[in-house]
Amino acid sequence: MSGYQLMIVDEIFRGRFSQSFEQPAPIVSGSVNEYVIDLHSGNHCFKKGHRVMVQVQSSWFPLYDRNPQKFVANIFTAQPSDYQVATQRVFESARYPSHVTLPVTK
Repeated sequence: MSGYQLMIVDEIFRGRFSQSFEQPAPIVSGSVNEYVIDLHSGNHCFKKGHRVMVQVQSSWFPLYDRNPQKFVANIFTAQPSDYQVATQRVFESARYPSHVTLPVTK
């Protein structure tokens, strides 16, 4: 089963709510932002030799509504001109240590 992939958790978190659910705000282009995602619904046993993949993407269309990639008051009323190309970056350095934390149990 080399190369086999199994999705064990799927979560959507809109960056516009990273500071507040009551007052959504745009993400500043080129800024470094911390996101802590609790995968509370995923309990899985990773055995020796298993690998973990994390995907960061800005849209999961057609499974979920399209993301215009531009801050608008309501994405359901976004106009065609609001849809634009976006690049997602995951920073990894001593200053910005991206990581995944998993509990270890025996």
